[in-house]
Amino acid sequence: MRRKRAAIVLGMSCILMASAVLQGCQQNPKSGKVEIELVQYKPEAVDIFEQLEKEFNETHDDIHLKISSPNDATTILKTRFIREDYPDIIGIGGDINYSYFVDSGILADISDYEGLGEVKPAYLDIIEGLEFVPTEGTYGLPYVANAAGVLYNKDMFAEHGWEIPQTWDEFISLCEEIQNEGIQPLYFGYKDTWTCLAPWNALAVGLAPSDVCQQVNKGETTFSKEYPQVAEKMLELLNYGEDGPFGYGYNDACTAFANGESAMYTIGSYAIPQIKSVNPDMNIGSFVMPANDSEEDNVLNSGVDLQFCVMDACENKEAAYEVLDFLMDHDSIQLYLDAQNAVPCKDEDFALAPELEDMKPYIQDNRMADYQDHYYPSEMAVDAQIQTFLINQDVDAFLKKFDKDWIRYNRDIIRMMEDYEAGK
Repeated sequence: MRRKRAAIVLGMSCILMASAVLQGCQQNPKSGKVEIELVQYKPEAVDIFEQLEKEFNETHDDIHLKISSPNDATTILKTRFIREDYPDIIGIGGDINYSYFVDSGILADISDYEGLGEVKPAYLDIIEGLEFVPTEGTYGLPYVANAAGVLYNKDMFAEHGWEIPQTWDEFISLCEEIQNEGIQPLYFGYKDTWTCLAPWNALAVGLAPSDVCQQVNKGETTFSKEYPQVAEKMLELLNYGEDGPFGYGYNDACTAFANGESAMYTIGSYAIPQIKSVNPDMNIGSFVMPANDSEEDNVLNSGVDLQFCVMDACENKEAAYEVLDFLMDHDSIQLYLDAQNAVPCKDEDFALAPELEDMKPYIQDNRMADYQDHYYPSEMAVDAQIQTFLINQDVDAFLKKFDKDWIRYNRDIIRMMEDYEAGK
């Protein structure tokens, strides 16, 4: 039976306490069509969704689709949920907010949706792993993902004959070689604390268990045990970046890399549009962070960037599923991929952005794991903690604080896990 635990869900207890009629998809008395409202959180993709909305409404006589793409959509959605003003479908990321929504019981179980069978198993596993405790059913349809590793200047690599590294030793040797040729190997831009999470996540997926956060919540391990290599390799990379990386932010790093000031940039595919806004002709490639001593142990850092969830309040799941069918159509997905340099979650042959070509084998083989920061509570400010650690360079103190703060900010989730394990 599905559990509903309101204690930790962002002040949304009224969602679970109320039994009033919920707003779902409705019949429009004027048009006679079923009205489906979809609210999605990617304002940078507003043009794509406007086109998809137009195409759907032109090809469907019995359903009218309205898609909204507001700024700060997650905050707006939380406010609407408290008021019980539910859209029919939401488009959100695979992060801790999804965990809260599953836990609150406001999402519909879409296990009966046939399109789930077309999704790559790795991405279904990722959203399953985001549940605070195992919950019966499936509550999200993974749509597109992003990938994070190392971006590199393909023309610069070709000119110097540099090869993509497959292991950590090869990566460090490459950085040494580039540095010896008078070129800066890496750029970071750590002034913006969130940028510290990019290489951290890319290293962690290869060096720590993919379910490390769940293991810690169960009391089976600690971050002091699982994260030392991640922390030590983060420090080692500092030797090959810009002087004073904490004085430069994300925009500075994108601009510097676009202008050829470094051969590589430890960031995700999401940065490519920003980089190309500076240098539209830049020939960019990306490779998986080679965190391990053996290539076969490396893992692509890829998380669900956009998934669709049907709200439990939706009165017509059949109409909502018809919308999902349209969105899952090959042409609809390809339209999104072309515009956003994204990775498809659907297990089908799509044309990937050329910048992702080197990551294709990992995508095809399902050698992927989610961003570990998707499990970190925002109150813990892990990005700022990593930045402070990189400045102070004390691994033991950093990990000790990480463990202490994890217990402090996850005590409710830890208690839920304890109750679950005890069968309560």
